[in-house]
Amino acid sequence: MKLHYHPLSGHSHRARLFISLLGVPHELVEVDLKVGAHKQPDFLALNPFGQVPVLEDKDVVVSDSNAILVYLAKKHGRTDWLPEEAGAAAAVQRWLSVAANEIANGPAAARLVTVFGSKHNPEEVIAKAHALLQKLETHLTSRDWLVGDTPTIADVAVYSYVSHAPEGNVDLSGYPAIKAHLARIEALPGFVPFVATPVGLAAVETAA
Repeated sequence: MKLHYHPLSGHSHRARLFISLLGVPHELVEVDLKVGAHKQPDFLALNPFGQVPVLEDKDVVVSDSNAILVYLAKKHGRTDWLPEEAGAAAAVQRWLSVAANEIANGPAAARLVTVFGSKHNPEEVIAKAHALLQKLETHLTSRDWLVGDTPTIADVAVYSYVSHAPEGNVDLSGYPAIKAHLARIEALPGFVPFVATPVGLAAVETAA
């Protein structure tokens, strides 16, 4: 099993984190985004959208980080991470949608500005990030995990970009429930950290 990834991509880390939490043997293949390796014919043959991550499992190729989470959970029969019961499965899917929308357009986009120099409006995406974080904080105030009593792929899906939101100048200090949730994920056996980038508020925190 090969995971094509980039170390500074939160989508890549999402997939790398889960495969590590499962303890599944795999090979990491770094895709050099700076030189445009993701736009070369060999990579586009794996993912025509030219995006990381991509999972190769023999003759099965899965692109999109959330799809990779679902694939790994299903392949390994991990109903603890992806429940079969309809209500719980729907609740997990809801958070995967949040990861692909509100998180991508909020904390992830804010981080793109500082880490990759994207042209997003910083004030706009930071405001979107806080709107999402306020909802997430409320949800986590009375529970340890996003769905049910144990971690699921929903928790994995939101972790990377939320944990590194300060890199995009999104302050997490006012969200104690979220910070506690991130710490619980980081305490899980098999956890692998997302490479830290000293930019934005993260640079201030590093210097403090």
